[in-house]
Amino acid sequence: MSVLTWSSSPLKLPRPDPLIVIAMLLAAAVLLPIAVLGLSWLGDESEVWRHLADTVLLSLLANTLLLVLGVGVGVLLLGVSLAWMTATMEFPGRRFFDWALLLPLAVPAYVLAFVALDLLDFSGPVQSALRDWFDGFRGTSARRPALVIITLSLVLYPYVYMLARVAFRAQGRTLMEQARILGLSPVAAFWRVALPMARPAIAAGLALALMETLADFGAVSVFNFDTFTTAIYKSWYGFYNLNAAAQLASLLLLFVLVSLFVERAGRGRARYEQQSARKLKRVRPEFWRRWLLCGYASAIFLFAFAIPVGRLLFWVVDAGARDFDARYWGLVWHTLLLGAGAAVVTVATAIFLGYVRRTRGHWLSALAVRGATVGYAMPGSVLAVGIMLSFAAIDRWLNLQFGTGAVLIGGLFALILAYAVRFLAVAYGPVEAAFERIRPRILEAARTLGATPAETVRRVWLPLLTPGVLSALLLVLIDVMKEMPATLLLRPFGWDTLAVRIFEMTSEGEWSRAALPALTLVLVGLLPVYLLMKRTR
Repeated sequence: MSVLTWSSSPLKLPRPDPLIVIAMLLAAAVLLPIAVLGLSWLGDESEVWRHLADTVLLSLLANTLLLVLGVGVGVLLLGVSLAWMTATMEFPGRRFFDWALLLPLAVPAYVLAFVALDLLDFSGPVQSALRDWFDGFRGTSARRPALVIITLSLVLYPYVYMLARVAFRAQGRTLMEQARILGLSPVAAFWRVALPMARPAIAAGLALALMETLADFGAVSVFNFDTFTTAIYKSWYGFYNLNAAAQLASLLLLFVLVSLFVERAGRGRARYEQQSARKLKRVRPEFWRRWLLCGYASAIFLFAFAIPVGRLLFWVVDAGARDFDARYWGLVWHTLLLGAGAAVVTVATAIFLGYVRRTRGHWLSALAVRGATVGYAMPGSVLAVGIMLSFAAIDRWLNLQFGTGAVLIGGLFALILAYAVRFLAVAYGPVEAAFERIRPRILEAARTLGATPAETVRRVWLPLLTPGVLSALLLVLIDVMKEMPATLLLRPFGWDTLAVRIFEMTSEGEWSRAALPALTLVLVGLLPVYLLMKRTR
């Protein structure tokens, strides 16, 4: 007869990995603003919503939806057509346009917006010239939704162009030749073979462009085109109602999440594989078509980059050294200091997450990385509201417990945190690619040759990580310098930046006074564009 006996030894749970725990805490810090925005609906803001419903709510919904649809169509048409041209056709200037069509990425949307408004508005040089040439021309206002859509499309199409061009080039010659053998015309082969194969890359570029569209505050403010981003700003600084701003921000975030869900659902279970193929041979169209392609690419380059930069240069030269004062250099210093600080914090976090993901095969590490890099889908205004509400709650608790007063609100820490959450995905991409270059055989060879762990880090890890880390630092630096909504809402008193100065001057109609900080941002923005050009080649 057997007797059941119970062990008196305590149950030992597996010890959690501290690195994975830290990574999960970082992901929780990123997701905290989203949770806080959801909790904002517990507050009663019925009066504010009744006012919005009676006045602007329907127009906010319609304008935001119109902007997303219009810019989506615009960046697809421009990005895909230009990518197909430069990847598969030979025309005059093709080598120049191959990289020059990426340059509009260096132009902030709000910069192109106020330049376009200055050139095309009733008192601008274009309509003034038309009135001189045509007696019956009376002119009209340029503050129209169509011009907002065109402006954002010209700034954001390089996201689709860059990725689609690489995808078209990677397809090679074999697929197109097989399609032609099966009787498809060149146009039919493009629609039924090349375009579906490039869909993942095009969808990724479109998602980036749409997220930037939903996050835009500067361009829509210049055109007085009210969307959810402008409503958040007005609720915060107009109504002084942070809770109502949080509720509006949660609706904007819902727009972003629904857009991403629709794209993934549309893709379904489809899978796309690239074959190892011969190098794609460019087609040489007829003479008049070659020059038509050249004219199309030239027009896009002129309107998206050359004319805006030329107009900024004209204003700067015309103003002389008037704006090169102590305040300007203070703006440059604040911009660089915030950008450098945010870049160091963001890239250091990305390196840590990349190391955990590489060295820990646990599913929790992958979950932590995905949660920590979701912040790029959140507009700066949404992050600002979520962080402000979170810090306000923490400050109230600290004040009740220790009488500390306001510690977190109004400081640089909140702004740096917003930057880090917003652009962690930007930093993680190059860092992850750098980690992928470190093969296990290299580390094993170092250990076989007697290298200590410290020597392995110094002589193997760091040299291979350095290019990716430098790229990440530069990309985050430029993105932080151009970020307007989070800077406007969270900056400490007296910490104005170049982006804030542009907003102030364009709000007052001082286009020429905004030219110097705008040109500074454009010139600095050329550095990451150069890196992107090298990567895509």
